[in-house]
This record gives sequence, C-alpha cells and structure tokens, in this order.
Amino acid sequence: MPIGNNADFATNAEPRCPVVLLLDNSGSMGGQPIQQLNQGVAAFKQSVEQDGLAALRVEVAIVSFGPVVMRQDFVTIDQFVPPQLQAEQLTPMGEAINYALDLLENRKADYKNNGIQYYRPWVFLITDGNPTDTWQPAAQRVRQGENDKKFSFFAVGVGQGVDMKILSQITAPTRPPRLLNGLDFTSMFLWLSQSMQQVAHSQPGATTMIQTPGIGWGQVST
Repeated sequence: MPIGNNADFATNAEPRCPVVLLLDNSGSMGGQPIQQLNQGVAAFKQSVEQDGLAALRVEVAIVSFGPVVMRQDFVTIDQFVPPQLQAEQLTPMGEAINYALDLLENRKADYKNNGIQYYRPWVFLITDGNPTDTWQPAAQRVRQGENDKKFSFFAVGVGQGVDMKILSQITAPTRPPRLLNGLDFTSMFLWLSQSMQQVAHSQPGATTMIQTPGIGWGQVST
C-alpha cells in the first residue's frame, strides 16, 4: 500500500493543503459509475500537477469504502498514483468517515511535529448508496469538526439510489450535499482541483472564498 512520506518535509517545507477523498466502491457502483469515478480522480491529479505551487502544497489521501480500505496515505500530488477502484461490497459509510477523520488528525500531528504549516483540510465524500452501518456518531463528529473549523466536509450523492436526506444529516447545514449531474465526475474533480489550487495560492489561516460547487456538475437536492 502506498504510504505518506514524512521525509518529504525535509525537501519540501511548503505549507500543506490536505484533502481526503472518501470514495464509495460498494457493489452498486459497478460498471460505468466506478469507471467514471476512476477517470475523475485521474483528471484531478493531472489538473493539480499543472499548477507548480499547488503541486508542492496539495496532499491527497484516498479511503474507499465497501469495505473500508486506505488506498493512498497522504502524499503530494506528484507522488500520487490514482488507484483503479473496483466495485465490491456494502456501504460502511460511518466507519469510513471515522477512519478518514482519524487519518486526518494523524497527518495534522505530522505537520505540527515537523513544523509544517497547513490549510484547513478538506474531506470529500462521494457515494451512490445508503450507509449499511451505524452512521449517526460519525455525522455528529463531522458537524462538530466543521463547527470547530477542523476541516471542511463535502458530500456528493450519485444516482437515484442515494438518500440525500441522510447525507444532509451528515454534512453541516451551511454545506449541504450535492447531487451529481449524471456521472459527470470529471467536471466535479476539475472543480475540486481548481478549488485546491485557489487555496494553495492563499496564506495559511486566511479565509479563502471558494466558488459555490454545483454550477455545471451538481445541484442541491430539494
């Protein structure tokens, strides 16, 4: 399994902009959805790499769920090899969220121990289904973390089977979940790349105004 690299701090002392991609690879994602998701992640890498400063600052980790597996520990974008996810089992969303938030806390400790500044992390959840485990404690943790400004948590629903009401109970009220237009993962990941580049060009600790997601690739479900 690819892992994060603390030795990289010695050669790259730039502030870090961490993002966790929390990706549903349950059985219902089989076929076109998982293929388009993989293509979107690859487009994200390619887009961020084109920005020299963002390439030094944006760190990505990937946790897939169905079952929960860390596909990639935190690395800068140049070291990131997009995984080829396959649709597998159930949708343990609560376990996956807790795993991702723990991973994030550990990485923040790495930054602090190595004197590396960092931007507020992003967690980006993508799912086409409903949790098959207990998700309420994880949702409470997300909302508390958002309230404490520990991270920014985004959720994107895919397809007709996703329960957007559950996603609305997980995300902060100020950051409602989005329903992806069709399987337009690539447009969504390009928006994410542009947002990460925007953050990477700001000062750590500064408030960065990010354009509202949803124009072109998704919408707030009502």
